[in-house]
Amino acid sequence: MDQEKLTFSGLTTTLKAAGEATRLRILALLAEAELTVSDLTEILRQSQPRLSRHLRLLAEARLVERFREGAWAFYRLGERGGINIARALIERLDPEDPVIARDRERLTAVRAARAAAAQNYFARHAAEWDRIRKLHAADAAVEEAIRKALADRPIRALLDLGTGTGRMLELFAPDIERGLGLDLSLDMLALARARLDRAGLKHCSVRHGDIYDLALAPDSFDAVIIHQVLHFLDDSARAIREAARVLRPGGRLLIVDFAPHDLEFLREDYAHRRLGFAPETVTQWLEAAGLDVVRQETFAPGPEGKIAVSLWLARDPRIVLAQPKTREMA
Repeated sequence: MDQEKLTFSGLTTTLKAAGEATRLRILALLAEAELTVSDLTEILRQSQPRLSRHLRLLAEARLVERFREGAWAFYRLGERGGINIARALIERLDPEDPVIARDRERLTAVRAARAAAAQNYFARHAAEWDRIRKLHAADAAVEEAIRKALADRPIRALLDLGTGTGRMLELFAPDIERGLGLDLSLDMLALARARLDRAGLKHCSVRHGDIYDLALAPDSFDAVIIHQVLHFLDDSARAIREAARVLRPGGRLLIVDFAPHDLEFLREDYAHRRLGFAPETVTQWLEAAGLDVVRQETFAPGPEGKIAVSLWLARDPRIVLAQPKTREMA
C-alpha cells in the first residue's frame, strides 16, 4: 500500500508532536489498544487536563484519532497522516525498557477491568442469548458458510455492521488486514472490545456508529457483513443502501438473518421488528441498492430449533481496475 506523503511543514509538525516523552508513551499504548483519557490517566498517572492537551497535539498532527461512544471518547492511532511514522518509532522502542514495561503492566490491568465488566454483562444476558440460539440453525454451520462465501477473494478491509460481540471480526481476523465493527449499543461495544483484546487482534477495532448513517467514506471496504441485524431495524432497505455505498468496486455485501417464522414472543420480549425475511425480499433490497446477488441459501434449524437462517451474498458490479494477487495467482 502506498504511504501518504507529507509536506515539509506537515512532517515537522508530526515529528514535534511525537518527540516528547509523554506523547511517545501515549503512542506506544495506543498501538496496543483503543483507550479513553481516563484509561490513560490511570496508566500514566498524570492529570486529565495535561493528557488532554497531549492528545490534542497528537490529534492535530494526525497521529491519533478521537471518536465518541456515548459519554466516553476513545483514542487510537490515526489511520492516515503520520501513522507509518508513529509505528516506525514505536517499533524502535525496547519493550523491556522500564518505562514502557511499566506502562504495559498498567495497560494489562485496565484491560482486565474491561474484560471483567464485559463478562458481567454477558453473564446477565447469557440465558436470553442461549434461549434464542437454540431456536435457529447451528452457529457452526452458518459460520462455515459465511467463511466459504467470502473465501474466493482476499479481503484487505472488512466492515461488520451491528457487530454485537465482535464474533464476525474474530472469525475473519486471520484473513484480513483491517477490521472495523460498528454498533449502537455501548454495552455490546464493551463486550466486543474485551473479546478483541483477549484475542490480541490489534488490527480489528470497534466503535459507536449508526447503520443508517455511516461516518465512512465511499469505496472504503472490500467486504461488509450484516449478521443477524436486519430483524431489529425499521428500515432494512436503507441500511443495505448505506452498506453498499461504502463498498469498493467489486466489493461484497454478505447478509445473514432469520427466514420467516411465527415466534411472536421474539417481537414482544427481544425487540425483533421483523419475524424473518423471505429470500426475494432481501434480494430486491440488494438489487435496488445497485448490487448483483450472487448467492442465496437457507439453513434448516437444529433438532430443537424452529427458525431457519438465510444467507445472501451480493457484489458491487463496478469493474475492479487493479486487484491484489490471490494465493492461486501467486
